[in-house]
Amino acid sequence: MKNKFLEAGQIVNTHGIQGEVKIVPWCDSPEFLCSFSTLYIDGAPIKVLAARPHKGNVLARLEGITDVNAAMRLKGKTLSIDRTGVELPDGRHFLADLMGLEVRDAETGDVLGTIHDILTPPAHEVYVVRGGGKEYMIPAVDEFVKEIDVDGGFIRVKLIEGMASDV
Repeated sequence: MKNKFLEAGQIVNTHGIQGEVKIVPWCDSPEFLCSFSTLYIDGAPIKVLAARPHKGNVLARLEGITDVNAAMRLKGKTLSIDRTGVELPDGRHFLADLMGLEVRDAETGDVLGTIHDILTPPAHEVYVVRGGGKEYMIPAVDEFVKEIDVDGGFIRVKLIEGMASDV
C-alpha cells in the first residue's frame, strides 16, 4: 500500500534570525519542494509562508516559526508531502513506491530480486537490485526498464553483461 505522506526533505539548519529554516530536499529539485503550500512534520501540517531555492537547498518561512530559537527546535526534522497534492507526468513514479518492488527479467520472466536502493546521479537513476546472491545495477532508462507496474508490485528489465555482481 502506498503511503499518503512521502518524505521530501530534512531541516538541517536555521537561516538568519527571523525563523527561516534551511531544508535539504530529497525530491527532484528544490523548486519542486518550493511548490508546496503545506508540508508535514511528524504527520502534522505546517503552512509554508515563503520558500525559495538557495544553493541546491530550500530556505523557508514556516507558520508559527518567528525566530531563530523556534527554528532551531526543528533542526533534524524530516518534512513530508501529501502525495494526493502531486500530479506526476506519465511514466514518472515516486522513488518510495519503487523501493521493494520485485524485479523480473523481461526475456525469461525470472525473478532477479527486489529494488534495494535507488541511486540518483545527475544523468539518470540507477536501480540497485538484490536477490539470489547477486546485485544488479540497472540504469532507469527505456533501453533497460521495459515495464513498471507499481500496483502489480513489479518491474520488468532487460539485462546486459556487466550489470550483475556477486554479493
